[in-house]
Parts: sequence; C-alpha cells; structure tokens
Amino acid sequence: MASETLADTDQIAHEPTQADVEATNVWAFMQQYDIDDYDELLERTTTEIDGVPDSGVEWFWDELVDYLDIEFYDEYDAVRERRSREVGGTTYDGPQFTDWYAGGSINVAHNVLDRHAAVESERRNTVACLWEGEDGSTRNVTYHDLHRQANQVANALQERGIDQGDTVGLYMPMVPEVISILYGCFKVGAIAVPIFSGFGVDATATRIEDSESSVVFTADGFYRRGSEVTLKDMLDAAVEDVETEVTSVVVYERTGSEISWTDGRDETWDDAVTTQSDTFETARLDSSAPSMLLYSSGTTGKPKGIVHTHAGVQMQCAKELHFGFDLKPGDRFFWVSDIGWMMGPWTLIGTHTFGGTVFMYEGAPDYPEPDRFWEMIDRHGLTQFGISPTAIRALRKQGDHWVKDHDLSSLRMLGSTGEPWDPESWQWFYEKVGNEDCPIINISGGTEICGCFLMPMPTQPLKPCSLGGPGLGMDIDIVDSDGTSIADTHDRGYLAARDSCPSMTRSLWSGDERYLEEYWSTWDDVWDHGDWAQKDEDGFWFLHGRADDALNIAGRKVGPAEVEGAAMDHEAVNQAAAVGVPDDTTGTAVALFVVTDDGETESDDLRNEVRELVGDELGKPFRPREVRFVDEFPVTQSGKIVRRAIQARHTDEDIGDLSSVENPDALDAIDRAR
Repeated sequence: MASETLADTDQIAHEPTQADVEATNVWAFMQQYDIDDYDELLERTTTEIDGVPDSGVEWFWDELVDYLDIEFYDEYDAVRERRSREVGGTTYDGPQFTDWYAGGSINVAHNVLDRHAAVESERRNTVACLWEGEDGSTRNVTYHDLHRQANQVANALQERGIDQGDTVGLYMPMVPEVISILYGCFKVGAIAVPIFSGFGVDATATRIEDSESSVVFTADGFYRRGSEVTLKDMLDAAVEDVETEVTSVVVYERTGSEISWTDGRDETWDDAVTTQSDTFETARLDSSAPSMLLYSSGTTGKPKGIVHTHAGVQMQCAKELHFGFDLKPGDRFFWVSDIGWMMGPWTLIGTHTFGGTVFMYEGAPDYPEPDRFWEMIDRHGLTQFGISPTAIRALRKQGDHWVKDHDLSSLRMLGSTGEPWDPESWQWFYEKVGNEDCPIINISGGTEICGCFLMPMPTQPLKPCSLGGPGLGMDIDIVDSDGTSIADTHDRGYLAARDSCPSMTRSLWSGDERYLEEYWSTWDDVWDHGDWAQKDEDGFWFLHGRADDALNIAGRKVGPAEVEGAAMDHEAVNQAAAVGVPDDTTGTAVALFVVTDDGETESDDLRNEVRELVGDELGKPFRPREVRFVDEFPVTQSGKIVRRAIQARHTDEDIGDLSSVENPDALDAIDRAR
C-alpha cells in the first residue's frame, strides 16, 4: 500500500514529555543498568561489550530472562550456541542454525497460564480474556477458567494420540476457546498450527496437508456483518482434498447452525473437551522444542511453514509487549487480528506472560456502524490498540464524527503493522484516535521471527510513518546489493539482519534448502528480509515496500509504495497499487490501479490528474503509463497487497499460488479494468 516519501515525513509529529519517558518500562530498564539514552541501549544490546564478539546480544537476552521473570524449569547452559550444519554439500556455521537457551527446559504454557492460575497467585481471578461477539454479547474469562479449560484440551489431545512434536490444526474463529486450544497444545508439547478463519478450501487444505495435522479444531461458524459465516463445511471440503488422514475434528458450537457431520471423525466440543479432567501436568520441554507452525503470508509464492520454539516466542513476544507497548498491570490490550496471523499468538503470549488482559473481538470493524472499534474502546476502557493501515484508511473514509462521538482517553498506545503507511492516514490515526497524545508504535518484522526487526520505543520522538529503528537485541542493517552497510548514507537499500535472535524460525517445515535459499543466499551470513528500507538524517527508519516489488524505470529503482503514496496525495484516491509492465522505451513502465473515495467519479479527467500528479512528485519517467480503477485489491490475511498477483493477471502471466490471498475474487476487477 501507499508509503511515505521522506519529504512528507520530515517533521517530528510526536514528542513525549520527560514525565512520559520516565514512566515507561524501557526507561526503568535503562536506569537499572545505568544506560543514559536509547541509542546507547540499542548499541549495548546488539554490539560488543569490552571487545568481546557477540557479547552485547548475549548479555541482553540473558539478562532479560530474570528481568521479565521468565521461568525455566531447568537453567540453560548457554544463551546461544551456533550449530554447524551441512546442507547440499555446503557447511553453514554462522547464524543460520542457532540454539538459543541451549540445555534449558521451558514451556510457554507455564509462563502465560499455569503460574498465574496457581492457588497462591494474586492473578488467579484476573480476567485473561475480555471477549465481545459481533452481536454485543461479552464474556470474562479468568486465568483460573482458562487454565482449567486448557488442561481439558491437553487431556483431550492425549486421548486422541497427540504427543510431543505432533501437529494440531486450529481453524477457529476469534472466541476465547481458541486460547485454551493454543495453550493446551503447548502443555502437551504438540505443535499448534493456526489457520486463518477467513481462508477458503484451497488455502486451508494446503496448510493441513503440509503440516500433516491429524487433529483439527474448528467451529460451526461465526458472525460477520450480521450474517453467519460457516467454518465446518469449509473444513470438510478441505479435508477431502488432502492426503493426510485427519482422524479427529473437534467442533465448537458458536452459531448453532446445522452442519454436515462425519461419524467416527467429528466430535462436539462438549463431548471431546468438557468431559475431560481439568488437571494436567504441563510437559517440560527443551528450549528448542517447536511450539507453533505459522505459515507466511505467501506474497512471494507458496506459503512457507515457519517453525517457532518455546523459548524463542516466549522471549520475543514478552520483550516487545513489555518495552515497545509499555504493558502495565491493569492494561487492556487490543490488536485487531486473527489466530491465523502471527499477531494473534504474539498478542496472547506477550500479554499473558505478565498476567494481563487481552481484549478479543469476533466481528467486522464497521458493524453495525463504522464506530464499532471506537465504541468498544470507550466502553471497555482499552489501553493499547493495534490495527493495519488499510483498516484505518477504510475507517477514515467514514468521517471524523464517528470518532468524535466517543471518549478514547483510556488509550495510552497505538500500534500498526502489515504494510507501509501514507502520511495522511498516519496523521489521522494519531490526531483523531490518539488525540495527539498516544505514540503510534509502527512495527515491522514478520512471521519468520514472530516479532519485530524494527520497533520504536515510547521514549522516542516520532515522525509520521516512521518505524523508529531496530528493536532491542536485534542487529539490523540496511545494505546495498553487495551486502555493504549503507544505513548511515541515508540511501535506500535492503533491510537485513546481521545476527539471529531467539525467535528466528528454526529452518522451514519443508526443509533447510528452501530456508537457506529464501533468507540466507543473498549475502554471506546475513539474513535478507526482502524489504526496501531507508534511514533518514535524523536517524528515523522508514520502509518503502517489498524489494522484489521494486520498479526499475529507465535504470532507476523506485518502490511501488512511493508511486502509490504520490497517487494518494490526490484527494479522490483512497488506495493505490503500482506494478511494473514491459515497455519498449524504458524497459519497465508503471501500471497504477486505484480505489477512489466514496462518491468520487471514475473518469478520464481523474485518470489524467493522478498520472500528472505522480509525474510532478516523482519525475516524468515515473508517470504511470496506465491508470485503472478497481473496487478492491487482492490482499493477504494481514492486509498486504499481493502485487505479484495483480501484475501477473494484468500481463497474462502465470499467477502462481493464491492460497494465501484472502479475497481472490478481487482479481476479477483487474480483468475488468483492462
């Protein structure tokens, strides 16, 4: 989607007061370790201490265990150990294969649930999940409630033959039971496989077959914009398409609708789970034991199975919620997500590590009216609110009055991820929702690390659309095509990681060769994240979209997000997507697809105005050769535009795998626009 140009984002928009800074969790950490400012903190957590290689990274991730009160059953022998591995005749002994917290034993379920639900814990009756259905019904689920139900899930899994290392599918709506299922898997040592509830048959089948899940949890359906959306029928069709034998399907009743049933395989939630004992001894697992198999969004092809360990996701999620989102006792954390997107487990693990409250919502953001989010923030006193830029653009279109009617003063922090911002929408979110008081913690990382490479801290000033800089303990750089650092030149380059982190995927489910090819083959011992990045003269980091989406026009590269941002400066344009098409003169030309604001007329005059505006802002070579109007773009579950699909459909090329596209019908609009 549209991105920032540095000219649009040169002025600081948010400046925390000294009182605000000194009230943050990150400030408290700095004071404890006599660190004067954030730049020193970042250097301390990623570089050498007293000339000892890697000592800063290892100091931080070691110190963090006790500081955040993360409990291991057995102490680890080393913070990390690099393992040598031969793949395809080549030996890799760099950061590609790293054991974090080697020799230790841990279980995420103990840290996020068991210890809080203990009889002696003051958090036992704290609300772990405050849930609201689209129909307005609410539920308060305490840690004690959640603990009992997760134990029942764990017993149900073992009764069905699930053991450590087995995979379990979660094709569930956003209801509290999904938390019990996730944590029940953790307790057994099974590998949870969350699947986006909006996926169709093909995408769901792909994930079940690839993961070889023999047990799948689902529901009869859920509610979306006042209508029932069926899940069970979709799952039945997916199971028919896979070679993997699914021996058990556990069905939670949400809507009460009549559904198809396969005797001997299908079981109700009440029969399979609630009949079980509510006690279970959580498994003590090696630090490197897999906890989740998360599938990438698939913007670059067939979805990749990302393998996350218990120690890795535990440490990363806790770190980011505590420092980046300044989680405090009594906070109510709301991130608009689905369990099948990385942000779902990230929210749960990060918040529940500290005994906090997660707010979970089932339905659409604009039902029954466009103020649904603002009304819930007001009514429930929510303190952190995270959302995608795409969703904010859609809500902004509805008008300011929907926000003004509600008291949003409970909010302390705003969050965003999934795609670059455009400055106007960022400013609207900051001013109208955050009342020019809440920092926007704009983060970027991905499924591959269940966390963030880039993340501003609440102690830092912010420019519109900025991502602050590297996260704590993350050795991140911007490099040129040779792998040479260019971050301090302020030129655009490739976002890269020069070291691993605890939550970095342990290879890929499909094997080491694809893992190395996808992430480690561009430069020696450097992770290629695939994003186009830039650090400005004041030290603020920005993203300009995917590097593989870059447009090479007459020998000069420009990010599609930059073209899109220029187009969105036109008052009639709400969204834009730029792709490259063959051109006899320049090699590549820009084809621009546009979604207009409601009430705007799609006309040749508007098409020419947008074309000229882009040319005026970026230069004549970058004027779109074509400007075409559509109603929507194909997007992934996290809201990222699948430009490769738009480009392929527009140029009659092979469109490739579409299993991760949430709305493949949107491609029909590309055909009509032609």
